Amino acid sequence: MDVQAELLHFKTRVDREIAIFLDRVIEETAKHDRFMTEALRYVKTLVLSGGKRLRAAFMYYGYVAAGGEDRERMLRATVSIELVHIFLLIHDDIIDRDEKRHGVTTAHAHFQSVARAIFPHADAAHFGNSMAIIVGDMVGALGNQIIFESGFPPDRILKALAKLQNIISFTVLGEAQDILIEYAGKATESEILSMYEHKTARYTIDGPLQLGAILAGGSPELAEAFGRYAVPLGIAFQIQDDILGVFGSEEKLGKPVGSDIEEGKISLLVSRALGRASKGEQKELLGILKKGSALSQADIRRFREILTVSGSLESAQETARTYIESGKQAILPIECSTEAKAFLVGIADYMMNREY
Repeated sequence: MDVQAELLHFKTRVDREIAIFLDRVIEETAKHDRFMTEALRYVKTLVLSGGKRLRAAFMYYGYVAAGGEDRERMLRATVSIELVHIFLLIHDDIIDRDEKRHGVTTAHAHFQSVARAIFPHADAAHFGNSMAIIVGDMVGALGNQIIFESGFPPDRILKALAKLQNIISFTVLGEAQDILIEYAGKATESEILSMYEHKTARYTIDGPLQLGAILAGGSPELAEAFGRYAVPLGIAFQIQDDILGVFGSEEKLGKPVGSDIEEGKISLLVSRALGRASKGEQKELLGILKKGSALSQADIRRFREILTVSGSLESAQETARTYIESGKQAILPIECSTEAKAFLVGIADYMMNREY
């Protein structure tokens, strides 16, 4: 299976369903409140501005793997995980103080601009954060609503809704771990990998796969098998994202390169550099991580240089490849549809060759 082509095709289909659903919500909201209507229009712009729809694809193929047959109904249901995703991202952007997401102004930054225009004497930052939190909460509720109204058997809907709350809980746990590591300015490798499992693996791959399988009536054994595949793959995905955050381009990131450095994030990549670099280089790395908004392009270049020379970059890349291979081997013996297995193996191969 050509996974990249399949993801592009799938994204087109899901984006159409996202637009249809949000247009309906916007139309209904317009009967009650003009400002929230405009806010939801902006959320629609934000959601459709980018993203590969990986979570929706994993949810869809989890359903196919478990023998699900009503694919159009499932396609509409996958909108739920994408709305939960944007709900979490809106809040995450506030935490990270990011002003761009997929090249578009983030929700809190957008509402700050609105406040400056209509409430010139107010605290624009507080207004922006407040509105983004509220709108994010609403979008998260809509994600639940989609599954609740999906039309699948009631027992499966209840299990899926319970699973969705479990996914969010794990993600919140991972986010809390991430914040604590950032403020501590240090972490063990096991602490970082635990954060990756909770914040990324369970949320991006394992949870969506299980949601799809639940709605198809899949077995507990299949859910366990998905975990053996998803957790190592999700950890690798986060390692690669961390590398991309330092060595990628703004075009690929959809936000300024170096934002992770500016936020002082202690990733596996950085942790290994701190363990491998000379004392002078360690001091430089820690100094750059503390610069915040004063971070310069020269700082980013030096940061990259130390990560490369210390061997941290190569080591992190090799660790990601090891995790990917582990996930791939775990999916091979699973008994599921040929189409679903081809997608899951193809995603692992795609990640193995992912460009930074």
